[in-house]
Amino acid sequence: MRRLSFVTASVIAISALSLSACGNKDEKPAATKSALEVNGLKTPAAFESIADNEQRSAALFNEMAKVMLHPRCANCHPVSGGPTQGDDMHPHNPPVIRGSGMGAPGMECTTCHGQENVEFASMEGSIPGASPWMLPPEFMGWAGKSSAELCAQLKNPATNGGRSPEDLIEHNGGDHLVNWAWNPGEGRTPAPGDQETLGALTAAWVEAGAHCPKS
Repeated sequence: MRRLSFVTASVIAISALSLSACGNKDEKPAATKSALEVNGLKTPAAFESIADNEQRSAALFNEMAKVMLHPRCANCHPVSGGPTQGDDMHPHNPPVIRGSGMGAPGMECTTCHGQENVEFASMEGSIPGASPWMLPPEFMGWAGKSSAELCAQLKNPATNGGRSPEDLIEHNGGDHLVNWAWNPGEGRTPAPGDQETLGALTAAWVEAGAHCPKS
């Protein structure tokens, strides 16, 4: 992993110490089919005892939401305005606006964020990075929403990027920016579980009928 001098880091992104989003390629041990939990996230096996498909599906989505509503994902899925950062989800500093998703002209995301995380050489923390580092469209914002609201949003092609339920399995289980949530760089708490488990939960949710929680 590359390291920046203190001066360079201060100039380009000292404020990005804890920006989060939902992309590096570091791998974690794969979950076994019989495991009931991986790094704080339950696996589909933990829900097999729920006989009713609708109830099991809703419970599976609630578990998925633990990842999507975690600051590592929700920081870059704001409902309005620019991204937030840190586990406390405070406003991005310096202030930035969404623009086309890559930031405003002259203040694009890639001004500070590269293709990988970059640790500071003379202080704790790092600048997050993945390629391309960008915000999703505003209609895909969900920070602060309930699990039920998030579920309804993800089932609607108009608010999920035109994806089918099957597309969501591939996105959650394989997208590189989603993967970043478990490889966020020094100074950030990873999302619970791992990407394989999130993909498996999504597949089980779809197979059970893609039902939504009540709240």
